[in-house]
Amino acid sequence: MTDYPEKTCEIVNLVKHPKLVEATLAGRKTQQRRDGVYAYPDETFDLEGVTFKVTSLERQRLGDMTDTDAQAEGYPSLEMYKNLILRMHAGMTWNEDDLVWVHSFEKA
Repeated sequence: MTDYPEKTCEIVNLVKHPKLVEATLAGRKTQQRRDGVYAYPDETFDLEGVTFKVTSLERQRLGDMTDTDAQAEGYPSLEMYKNLILRMHAGMTWNEDDLVWVHSFEKA
């Protein structure tokens, strides 16, 4: 088993925004990036009665994100993802070297 740091938040908070819940239920969203650990591989969470299983947890530099990664987040492009994240988090800057935790998941 890989050693992960202690969780910084509960798994129920991994996907909360209604549009992201909708994208997850529709299968358009299969990843969630967070600055902390919300879930470990093999844990499950429910969205509107549908169970999802976390399949992996990895570290990634923001500068290594691609359009494909943004699409897995439920957005059409990296530029749209970046713009939305910066609007949602007032005062945040997009630092290419910042590390985030990538939670990947699928319907259980």
